Amino acid sequence: MTEAGEEKPSYEFKAVALLALGFGLVGLDRWLVMPLSPQIMRDLDLDYQDIGNLAAILGLSWGVFAIVMGRLSDKVGRRKILIPAIVAFSLLSGASGLATGLGMLLIARLLMGVAEGAYCPASYAASIDASPPRRRGLNLGIIQGAFALFGLALGPIIATQLVELVPSWRIVFGIVAIPGLIIAALMYFVLREPAFVPAINDQPKPQVSWVSLFGFHNVRIAMPAIFCAMSGLFVIGSLTPVFLTDVIGLSGTQMGFVMSGLGFGGFLGQIAICGISDVLGRRTTAVAAFFLAAVSLVLLTIYAQTPLMLFMLLFSSAFFCCGVIALIAGPLAGEAVPASIASGAMGLVVGSGEIFGGGVAPSVAGFIAQHAGLPTAFLTIAAVLSFGGLLSLFFRETAPRAVARVNAGLQPIAEAAAQ
Repeated sequence: MTEAGEEKPSYEFKAVALLALGFGLVGLDRWLVMPLSPQIMRDLDLDYQDIGNLAAILGLSWGVFAIVMGRLSDKVGRRKILIPAIVAFSLLSGASGLATGLGMLLIARLLMGVAEGAYCPASYAASIDASPPRRRGLNLGIIQGAFALFGLALGPIIATQLVELVPSWRIVFGIVAIPGLIIAALMYFVLREPAFVPAINDQPKPQVSWVSLFGFHNVRIAMPAIFCAMSGLFVIGSLTPVFLTDVIGLSGTQMGFVMSGLGFGGFLGQIAICGISDVLGRRTTAVAAFFLAAVSLVLLTIYAQTPLMLFMLLFSSAFFCCGVIALIAGPLAGEAVPASIASGAMGLVVGSGEIFGGGVAPSVAGFIAQHAGLPTAFLTIAAVLSFGGLLSLFFRETAPRAVARVNAGLQPIAEAAAQ
């Protein structure tokens, strides 16, 4: 097998397409329970706290196992993680439809988080393995953008349309499990292992320790930075619906239109921001995206009143917020370390963001909203996003083209100094 960056374009295209479809199904399976929650709550006698717990338990298990399985992927290879993971979360999604009570549903979602957490960093690393350096950011953005497209933008449409066509919400979970099994079969025939993964079991494999991962500068910066970015996404996603109805006074139909901006903005942002960073550089793009996300959220909170303006500002907030998540979790973390430990580094960064940004931040924001009001909670998150922009100033540039420009600019200085 050739080294990463030397793969033929045909393999790059097929690998990225399959990895993106797989991650899109991760997003669909993860968010499917939300649009189906009215029917699920009625049939299983659940309340709002139960629905919140279903989201939280998946996010926490995702975060923990993204860290654990990312390291394992560097040792045993991408295929041995990706294919079983996509089979597992597809079957577990189908099993969610068999739940007869909250306990069974919680167990199914907990195990789904394990499988989806395993898939996440391994898919990012497999994309880096298959991509030439000049397109790493773009390809990672495409893969992560599929999560927002299928989960946040198309997921509610798919779920609500299917539930109208079939007798029960339970069947919807079974239907959406089928594409994952097909993608897993295609991955088996298409995906290759990177060159550094030994073909013979008794050969030494890359050793990844916590100490070695924390030893890389960009990994240390990426962990608190992605906490800021994920805090923005998950707080916006969880509190915006009630903000739109209770504070702004939109109807349910208007709220649904505005909320679609979250998914479409996130999808386009994850592709565009990562792609732009290939040209402008990772650090510059991350700083700009953080501050533009904060500005968009402030304007959404204190200025917008009409559904169209709210849609545009929510689209903008998601565009920059999801874009910087994709940039930090993908290129900035993956390029900071040797390819043989890239999955471990990205798993550590993504897992930290999921645990604290996806688990802790919404709870804290909910407390602020309860005691100081929803606008105050949003403005607090805007401040957190601004802090992420300041942290991003400390990233070291890793984009190949940006690094080449810097080196080209320094070469005449070095030559003059040598004379």
